[in-house]
Amino acid sequence: MSRPTIFLWLDRLLIWAALLIGGMMLAFMTIFGTINVLVMRKALNAPIRGAEDLMILSLVVLVAIAIPFGGRVGAHIEIEILEARMSAKFAQWSLFVVRLVCGALMLLMAWELIVAGQNATKFGETTQQLLISYEPFYYLLAACVGIYALVCVSDTIQLAKTGKITQIPLGETL
Repeated sequence: MSRPTIFLWLDRLLIWAALLIGGMMLAFMTIFGTINVLVMRKALNAPIRGAEDLMILSLVVLVAIAIPFGGRVGAHIEIEILEARMSAKFAQWSLFVVRLVCGALMLLMAWELIVAGQNATKFGETTQQLLISYEPFYYLLAACVGIYALVCVSDTIQLAKTGKITQIPLGETL
């Protein structure tokens, strides 16, 4: 049975976001970190002011993108100790319930991240040196966690229809 078009579109979005945004963040962190440490700090004895702030915010963006993508490719850690002792039907339904609860918790987390983003400026939540507000980064995390909630919904629909979860096959085209 084929997956609904919306979930195929979600998979494509996650792949492209991971490749483009994740790739840009990794490239930025590699190049900027190398220039700051080797050239500016070691050779010229003049490190870039606020470099740590930019590296931390780049890492936040990278992790935000990785949350839903990791869920779709099966990169999140699962402990399957008890699965061998369960019947196949019970294991399937327990996974269904876990994905449903996970989706609900992710929606709650997304909501709390939005609330935290709205309060970030009010409480002066900024980076240490450059004073960049955390507000847009809370919103980015909220969006990515919300997308992960959609991934969990996709998983529950797949489990209900087919009894298994089809993940993004890395290295293959959709």
